[in-house]
Amino acid sequence: MSLIEVRNLKKYFKVPTGINHAVDDVSFTIEKGETLGVVGESGCGKSTLGRTIIHLQEPTDGKVFLDGEDITRVKGKDLSRIRDKMQIVFQDPYSSLNPRIRIESTIQEPLKHSGRFHGKAEIREEAERLMELVGIDERLRQSYPHELDGGRRQRVGIARALALNPDFIVCDEPVSALDVSIQAQVLNLLMDLQEQMGMAYMFVTHDLSVVRHISNHICVMYLGQLVEKAPTEELFSNTLHPYTKALLSAIPSTDIFHPMDRVKLKGEITSPIDPEPGCRFAARCPYAAESCRQPQELQEVEKGHFVSCCRVNEIN
Repeated sequence: MSLIEVRNLKKYFKVPTGINHAVDDVSFTIEKGETLGVVGESGCGKSTLGRTIIHLQEPTDGKVFLDGEDITRVKGKDLSRIRDKMQIVFQDPYSSLNPRIRIESTIQEPLKHSGRFHGKAEIREEAERLMELVGIDERLRQSYPHELDGGRRQRVGIARALALNPDFIVCDEPVSALDVSIQAQVLNLLMDLQEQMGMAYMFVTHDLSVVRHISNHICVMYLGQLVEKAPTEELFSNTLHPYTKALLSAIPSTDIFHPMDRVKLKGEITSPIDPEPGCRFAARCPYAAESCRQPQELQEVEKGHFVSCCRVNEIN
């Protein structure tokens, strides 16, 4: 049984000009202890997907299962219970922390509300263990968020997410706001913690180099829909969807002897507001044909490799 199962999930927003299809009919599973990478351009709906799964936003339609339990419409005490098992690490480590609360108190906050600990001494001891686990120096524990750099602030966010020993964490672009050298430290920390504690991650990012380093499987999103889904190495070695090929070609390379041919996309981006049936990438796709006007579905073209493209066998 998968830890997380998402079935035909949809999240729509009503806007003055119509209905924004931010997440549209998305399905996948995440196994215990594994990482699913979700990649795509800014605005494709990947962050909304993560927030909808953990109930920071309520889904419009579809189902979400946690360890076999349907958690799509839970409320009240049941919602509090499942939120202990599902946490999030936000993209901006500064705006996600209360600037008026010291670091140690920030990490103690979920411990106090959980009801699992008795007395201030137990809470303080557990907070100290969490701060040591993520590498926050003792001299910094009475600091305020503005006194820390981005990497240390993100460690605070990770410690807070770990406070209730969750089974699943949404990592919403947790390293995109950090310097490259700090990115590697935070990524390695996340991987070490996963190995120690057995959590599953949904790692949201627009950086394919990062997602290759940390993920077991990758989903590629375009305007609210999944266009390709495969194990990580399979996706990189056998890329099938034209959009995924364009994304991969944009990765900077240091190999001056074998430069990768850059795929330059042309055409207007389809609006996610009340989109027409058919492939949403067709307006920018060099292989688009009349058949692309029909609704597209994820199909398993090779074992474990799913693609949403009616011409996938013709163009590969």
